[in-house]
Amino acid sequence: MTDPVFIVDYDAGNLKSVQRACAEVGMRAVVSSDPERLLDAGRVIFPGVGAAGSAMRSLSRAGLDAALKSAIRGGKPVLGICLGLQISMDHSEEQDTRTLGIVPGTVKRFRFDRPELKIPHMGWNEVRPVRAHPLLEGIEPGDEFYFVHGYYPVPRRNEDVCALTHYETRFASAVGWGSYFATQFHPEKSGRVGLRLLEKFSRWSGAPAS
Repeated sequence: MTDPVFIVDYDAGNLKSVQRACAEVGMRAVVSSDPERLLDAGRVIFPGVGAAGSAMRSLSRAGLDAALKSAIRGGKPVLGICLGLQISMDHSEEQDTRTLGIVPGTVKRFRFDRPELKIPHMGWNEVRPVRAHPLLEGIEPGDEFYFVHGYYPVPRRNEDVCALTHYETRFASAVGWGSYFATQFHPEKSGRVGLRLLEKFSRWSGAPAS
């Protein structure tokens, strides 16, 4: 395997912060848009900030959409972050976009009647695990992670929801499907608790909780 950790580059955000956080926990990570290198890597991080439609076009042009699906089908450990999680679902309300279909479900826009609730949801918020998963071990009640998003995932199956967060409405802030685990929050921007999750990912075999 040429690259221990492959960070998917599809023109969707500052990937250097993810790469720096990987280095903090001892992971050597490469940022690339080469699908062959993705398939050859030991594990994959699929981050992103931006719009669903343009992200899907970039993934498709590079052949990264098919490579990601193949990696997950093959049991490779893959970590999705923020937009990476959202475009892993079947469909997003953002730009009415058909997305990757890795995790069954949709992505909806926050809609609030209370003007004090700002969109996007930005800042620190509690993440409450609701299903055991190796990457969530050690998260305590009250532990907060950093969020920046105006849309949120709605998995079709309750068994795919690993953690919940409340922002006027309760939404899935982490999902797990086979060797794929994804967070709506940004572990690379979440200080100690975020680095702890990344360190667990560096050792995760891709097997879900038993």
